[in-house]
Amino acid sequence: MSVNPQPAEPREGTRSPEPVPATVAHPSPAQKRDADPYRPARPIPAAELQPSPLDEVLFEIKRLIVGQDRLLERLLVALLARGHAILEGVPGLAKTAAVKALADVVGGSFGRIQFTPDLVPADLIGTRVYTPGRGDFRTELGPVFVNLLLADEINRSPAKVQSALLEVMQERQVTIAKEAHLVPDPFLVLATENPIEAEGTYPLPEAQLDRFMFKVVIGYPSYMEEIEIANRVTGPPIVLRQVLTLEQLREMQAKAAQVYVDPAVTAYAATLVGATRDPAGNGLPQLAKAVAYGASPRATINLVAASRCLAFIRGRDYALPKDVADLTPDVLRHRIILSYEGFAGGVTSDTVIQQVLNRNQPPRLDLRDRHA
Repeated sequence: MSVNPQPAEPREGTRSPEPVPATVAHPSPAQKRDADPYRPARPIPAAELQPSPLDEVLFEIKRLIVGQDRLLERLLVALLARGHAILEGVPGLAKTAAVKALADVVGGSFGRIQFTPDLVPADLIGTRVYTPGRGDFRTELGPVFVNLLLADEINRSPAKVQSALLEVMQERQVTIAKEAHLVPDPFLVLATENPIEAEGTYPLPEAQLDRFMFKVVIGYPSYMEEIEIANRVTGPPIVLRQVLTLEQLREMQAKAAQVYVDPAVTAYAATLVGATRDPAGNGLPQLAKAVAYGASPRATINLVAASRCLAFIRGRDYALPKDVADLTPDVLRHRIILSYEGFAGGVTSDTVIQQVLNRNQPPRLDLRDRHA
């Protein structure tokens, strides 16, 4: 059966109808496409269809790591914001594997320190060594001189060893015998903790905790994720490839630092941090006796810096109050010190943060004229 049957022959004495233009009766596919009101105003360049370097980093890491989307996002934020992070979780949740995978994919030098009770500060930062042949001392730098440092089970060393990281985490340098030695750029400390073992562990000093941008708590995988984990671990070895250079990373760090932060976003971050110091003055009198000390101004700085990087990862050139709210638990969790009444009443830092967020809702912004 013909799709377009031939028109019947005109009878004698009648006039043939005027031919209808083909462009009107039967528009071509190109004409239909041009008439589509939902068609983009311009062709999308091929460069815009390519995945961003950060997408490639996540894709490559996820070849090995199953789930843990929030953890991986926080690691990328810390990497772009030049901040350090603590990863807390029970054994077997891929904390060390995630850090090692990040180092393999990003490139640069990687170092791992297994913290034990017998460590001394010189085992981390280095020391002066006497050379008998020359009759003088030379400086032997420690394992902290890398781009990505994994401090595995950092709470298994005493405070004097943990405090050896204070200068290098804040100043990006180590002082040995009155001589300062700069660590490579970029430099990132990722520490792991096991929360279920108290024997043989030491709490981190508050001054050092404050130097970590994030404390990310890692939970158990779902049922289907655990099946996939078993399949990958028991299958052929997965070798990750490097998809990012240090130069590209530094360029992205510079771009993330240029993300626009509205004054209202900064004010919202300061409000949340201030509420942890004076809960009663911020409408939370039930927390007044539960909190001994709130977060320091470094928490506000980290909230703003991390919000910039989170917006950059999510494809925006401006930060939103929602970015601040999303990051608040990870930024404030390790900076709130509870009182004895708080511990006795079953209050945790996470419950304090949740009540602060519930009390202080994110403000609405109008960013239409921000470039004016």
